[in-house]
Amino acid sequence: MATYKELHGTDIEVRSTDPSDPVTGQLWYNTTTDQIKGAKQFIGNAWSSSGDLNTARKYLAGTTSGTQTAALAFGGNPTTGATESYNGSNWTEVNDLSNARQQLAGAGTQTSALAFGGGPPQVDHTETWNGTNWTEVNDLNTTRQALGGVGADNTTALAFGGGPSAKNETESWNGTNWTELNNLNNAGDDVGSAGITNSALVFAGRRPGTVAITEIWNGSNWYEVNDMNTASRKPTGLGTTSSAIGAGGNAPPQSPKTESWNGSVWTETSDMSTKRWGAAPSGSATAGLVAGGGTPSDTAATEEWNANIAVGSWITGGNLNTARRDLAGMGTSNSSVLAFGGNVPSPPGTEVANSEFYNGSSWSEGNDLNQARDNLAGGGTATSGLAFGGLRNSDNNRTAETETWNGLVWAEVNDLNTARRQVGGTGSSQTSALCFGGEDSTTAHHVVTETWNGTNWTELNDMSTARHVDGGAGTTTSALIGGGEGTSGDTIVTESWNGTNWTEVNDLNVATGGAASTGSSNTAAIVFGGQGPDVPSDRIQIWNGTSWSMGNNMNTARHDLAGAGNSSTDALAFGGRGPGSSWFTSTEEWRGEGKLTDILSSS
Repeated sequence: MATYKELHGTDIEVRSTDPSDPVTGQLWYNTTTDQIKGAKQFIGNAWSSSGDLNTARKYLAGTTSGTQTAALAFGGNPTTGATESYNGSNWTEVNDLSNARQQLAGAGTQTSALAFGGGPPQVDHTETWNGTNWTEVNDLNTTRQALGGVGADNTTALAFGGGPSAKNETESWNGTNWTELNNLNNAGDDVGSAGITNSALVFAGRRPGTVAITEIWNGSNWYEVNDMNTASRKPTGLGTTSSAIGAGGNAPPQSPKTESWNGSVWTETSDMSTKRWGAAPSGSATAGLVAGGGTPSDTAATEEWNANIAVGSWITGGNLNTARRDLAGMGTSNSSVLAFGGNVPSPPGTEVANSEFYNGSSWSEGNDLNQARDNLAGGGTATSGLAFGGLRNSDNNRTAETETWNGLVWAEVNDLNTARRQVGGTGSSQTSALCFGGEDSTTAHHVVTETWNGTNWTELNDMSTARHVDGGAGTTTSALIGGGEGTSGDTIVTESWNGTNWTEVNDLNVATGGAASTGSSNTAAIVFGGQGPDVPSDRIQIWNGTSWSMGNNMNTARHDLAGAGNSSTDALAFGGRGPGSSWFTSTEEWRGEGKLTDILSSS
């Protein structure tokens, strides 16, 4: 294998096509394109879901000097003294605080921690943790809640700010007593914090309005530095004065935003899966976690933060020949996909029968569907698949029409039992598919599930939640649907299919409708795009068989798009709609392993 320093030598592989699965660092010369290319790994930052707290709560505290695999969380709202210990996967209940409270601060490690302040009403209580029990010790000099705090263990800590009326007092703990030090420049409560006793960071908060102010403590004094990009209250902090993150908070409302501090400036980075405020921290700016918080309801969700790791990425692919939305797609990789149906912008909403094939770089026209329609579904591969359901806008009729694709032409076959649009669908070939959900002519949402055996559709057990959906993941015996639009709007409900029954599993992190989804089974799927709280969306949510986590955002926010491929390694997103009346031709390729190909020389 060649290395980059060998570019001018002779040890570069010569081939007529790019390798299908290049190794990171591999170099080759493509004789067809007359280009030298190399494979690299996309390195980025990511949040991932982990084991939940036993007690859902907000305004709790954590061990600021703990680690990602050894953390302590304590107190919180509803007012509690509950303490839990984290081992890297799960939380275990241990002995409670002596004084139940919320909006307190914490410091230290899993075996040597300090809890101080809190309320309401505000208190000055201080307790030390020895790995087994909490013990009351000397109180703060200033009673306060919603304060900031940092510290290495139960013998050294720093407390600053707090409320309910904004405070600027700073105090240092020496293992026995609190001592007053120089004040913050900006009094405030609901602040975020990171660092240690002689080098601390305080940011955001309410001073008195919601702010983005940042200050650094050098062991003697506080001094102002560059503000965060977004004002926030009750964010969670991890790290040091030279390397930190601020996550969540509200401005209001609750936010998933994460910002990274490099000692000089804040930079926006990957969002949390669950937007929240008042969560407990542990760990560093490169390997940490947050637990609990308000969403606004109390949550038990725990997320782990990892920086500078290999993560999945989206890259731009070739454009569709026809801009469209509400289309369908099928295929098992991002280099072999069929797109079909949908509607076009002129005249707006006109349904089409167009089929296009994607070869990994460009789209080419194929034979049309027999019935033009949008809001349809498909299942199978680019050479053997099925199209079913949908809407004919010309007469506003939901359709049960089914067509098979053999790689060259479409053929009409037996209809669905229930005509409907915005159905979910998946399958492995033209002889094996699953159809679920949708909306009938009365605009009623459906739970109906049907399976295709190559000849007929047969009704099976219904979904638990009626909804119209866009996409689906898996096969006729192992499928997943996450989100969609139900009777009360966009939903987070996720259901898993085992070939016989649907079972509700852990919800999406963000409610979404008009999204695309793909995957190989009910244990590996992704949902991307859509129109959740932010319209349209560029979010991606990844299913690992147990829970959802957030991945790197798409390059283009869109809804009513289509997708195809394998969720874990390669998938394709195409078409859809952006703000206003913008119909898209754009295509994006998902590289779940984060491997990218760079062109090192141009022809």
